[in-house]
Amino acid sequence: MLKNLKIKNDTLRYCIALCCTFIFVSCGRSLRTHKYVKPVNTETKAIQYQQKKLYSIDGIHVTNKFPAARLNNFEKLNDSTFLATITPENTPINPSPWYAFKLWSNQTKDIYVKLHYPEKYKHRYNPKLSYDGENWNALDSTKIWLDEQKDALLKLHVTQDTLWVAAQEIQDTKRVEAWASALQGNSVSLDTIGKSVLGRPLFFMNITNGSSKKKPTVIIISRQHPPEVTGFLAMKSFVETIIDEGKNNGFLDKYRVLVYPLLNPDGVDLGHYRHNTGGIDMNRDWSVYNQPEIAQITKHMVKETNKQRNDVLLGLDFHSTYQDVYYTPHKIIERKIPEFKDAWLEKIRIALNLETINDSPGKNERPTSSAWFNRQFGATGITYEIGDDTPRDFIKTKGKVSAQAMMNYLLEL
Repeated sequence: MLKNLKIKNDTLRYCIALCCTFIFVSCGRSLRTHKYVKPVNTETKAIQYQQKKLYSIDGIHVTNKFPAARLNNFEKLNDSTFLATITPENTPINPSPWYAFKLWSNQTKDIYVKLHYPEKYKHRYNPKLSYDGENWNALDSTKIWLDEQKDALLKLHVTQDTLWVAAQEIQDTKRVEAWASALQGNSVSLDTIGKSVLGRPLFFMNITNGSSKKKPTVIIISRQHPPEVTGFLAMKSFVETIIDEGKNNGFLDKYRVLVYPLLNPDGVDLGHYRHNTGGIDMNRDWSVYNQPEIAQITKHMVKETNKQRNDVLLGLDFHSTYQDVYYTPHKIIERKIPEFKDAWLEKIRIALNLETINDSPGKNERPTSSAWFNRQFGATGITYEIGDDTPRDFIKTKGKVSAQAMMNYLLEL
């Protein structure tokens, strides 16, 4: 009798699990709006466009006439010092003062440039320098002085050659497209699923071996917030590893990966602090889809996975913040692969020989992408954050190790 009871209980648990999976998958079959404990108004707000201009003062030439530039004014303070004013696209806004400009001089000399922000904001990103817009190095810390932790004074060596100065390495729409295009091959296709408000492409990469039909699926997104370049660099390494190793280890035979590498091309190319051209933090619009970019991308995710009858297991959103951290689902959040998060992070910790992993669980209270992945698909939604100043070689290694850990876990299912 006890044996029969155990069989009945096991059968009941299996049926409940099967029903829960069916509910999760069924819920993903149409794009739905979602209500949150902490809703956010994402109706379009006006932004202030910067004036594109070449400034020439006493033989010093400075310009913001290129994609991803941010420079709202440039003026002389004294014989050796200049003031570069950096203002946001609108307010209120996250304190992420992005800046990027080019400068050159008629004569070789050292000058000082003071980065000045409005009262509510202070210097965040240590300057990166380049002479070609592709190869970047951080400005020596001995040449940076902070004014009461607000404005920053930079000592720059200027010549007739153009010097790029930016908050982070520039990864604009053109560069993202070049990266994605170079990865196209037998397992990788690149397309656009629509356009931003200002007509820039919304890219989509499909990664799998052979047919996409009925394959469990991972969705990867990046660059909702323009300055968050370190997260994008980690995403690049993550995706490249899936392509390089997933072709041969069986992962791409069994799984499908959808990548949307640049969600906010307008904000990136306009040099915004945080928002899109609608003046909104796009990672607060995953509920009623007021912003055209989020509306198009979410619709495409649902339509594409429906068409191929894919079961979405995991959604990863790559960002940047002050330090490396994973924003993960709280244990109370129902999801298809509840064990994934802890097992994945532990694999990463061991591979990188770290003492601890910075894991910050949340309860899906705000309309973010990670909450949406769970509510729409029943998937595990994780926001993968990389620190502003995390060493670039470690970012690449961490992205690679994270992809390997994910593939190993999912192949063991």
